[in-house]
This record gives sequence, structure tokens and C-alpha cells, in this order.
Amino acid sequence: NLEVFACLFLDNKHRVIKFEELFYGTIDGANVYPREVVKRTLQNNAAALILAHNHPSGIADPSQADITITQRLKEALKLIDVRVLDHFVIGDGYCVSLVEKGLM
Repeated sequence: NLEVFACLFLDNKHRVIKFEELFYGTIDGANVYPREVVKRTLQNNAAALILAHNHPSGIADPSQADITITQRLKEALKLIDVRVLDHFVIGDGYCVSLVEKGLM
């Protein structure tokens, strides 16, 4: 089982434009490149995003790296007036929202 990072691209009324898996990693992580996320956001003409990735360990608790990349993506996307609405970390049978945990 590998880590996969995906984006849900939304229009200005938060309707789904596209769901796309962007980065694939190893059993313990995936490299996420803000430049590529910004590029795909512009290509999809999205106004907002929801981020999601899985933890192959099955434990959905957000790591410090998850919090850091979320902040970096929020800052990069803010420059093009795109909002990151949430970031979900998916484990075995459940997921954790960074917004609900107060981490965004």
C-alpha cells in the first residue's frame, strides 16, 4: 500500500470540477510539489480545493509534515486567489479533517 495525494478541484460555488490523484509515494510518504498543484489548479480553472491523502499505516492522525505541506499549499494558492477548504487524511475505514482538528 502506497501513499497517494489527491485534489478535489471546485468551482466558485464549490461544485466538483475534477478529482485527481497527483502524487504517489512510498509506504511512509509522498513528495508533494506546490508548483504542480498550482499548475493543475489553473488548468482546471478551480476556485477552491480540498486536499486528501492516505496513510498506508491505517492511522489517520495528521503528521507535522501533513500540517506543513497544507500550510505551504494554502500560501501558494492564496497568491492566485484559490482557497484550500480542507485537507483529509485517510486511514483504515475513517478520515480526519484538518479543519475539524483546528490545524488549518
